[in-house]
This record gives sequence, structure tokens and C-alpha cells, in this order.
Amino acid sequence: MMEWIPVVFVTFKFLVLGTGMFFAIKWHYDQGRKTKERRAVLRAGGQLAAAFVLSLLGLGLVTFVLIRMLGMDLSFP
Repeated sequence: MMEWIPVVFVTFKFLVLGTGMFFAIKWHYDQGRKTKERRAVLRAGGQLAAAFVLSLLGLGLVTFVLIRMLGMDLSFP
């Protein structure tokens, strides 16, 4: 019984990795065919990154103003 376990596990591993490689290659091939959609995705990603940076700067500004209003010490030691 114990000598069949490696055979089953190795077979399962090859099936899973083979399926994963097939879908990875198919996905990359399909991505090469999408140039217009790629630009739209990059533009949306850039807008999302810009919105994140602006919200991060806004949060930092609000935190700075709140700390100053509460009278906390902002000096470095």
C-alpha cells in the first residue's frame, strides 16, 4: 500500500503543474492579442495609483493638522 503513495502524489503533481502551465501559456498568449484592452488597463491602473497617492497625502495632511491642533510634539529627538 505504501509504495503506491509516491506514484499517486507524483502523478497528481504532474497533472496540477501541467494544467497550470497550460493555462499560464494560454493567458500570456491571449494577453499578447489584447493591445487596446491593455492600454485601458494600464490607464486604469495609473489612475488608481494616482488616487491612492493623493489619498495617502491627504491622510498625512489631516493627521499633521490634527496633531498640531491637539498640541502634540512634532519635533525629532
